Amino acid sequence: MLYMCYGVDAPDGAKKRELARNDHFEYLETHKDILLLGGATLEDETDIRLGSCLIINVPSREAADAFADGEPLRRAGVFKSYTVVRMRRGQWNPGAAPLTPEGN
Repeated sequence: MLYMCYGVDAPDGAKKRELARNDHFEYLETHKDILLLGGATLEDETDIRLGSCLIINVPSREAADAFADGEPLRRAGVFKSYTVVRMRRGQWNPGAAPLTPEGN
């Protein structure tokens, strides 16, 4: 089952993110078998981070919640809100994905 884990940064999120950054990327590497897509959400005209979105493929709600509960950015208090919601795969077109993290 697909789940989207979506966090919206708290006002002091950037500062806390820096402290948890390495642990966050290590956590994602440890869970690369379930991570389909992940990245920061950004302001339209700048690269200022607004939050984070991770899409995972796990067998149950319990597994999704366990993943989300262990996420280092969440544990560090980066987010003012965090949502874990089940989703259905509709359209799937990996060929249309950008070649770089910047969207090129």
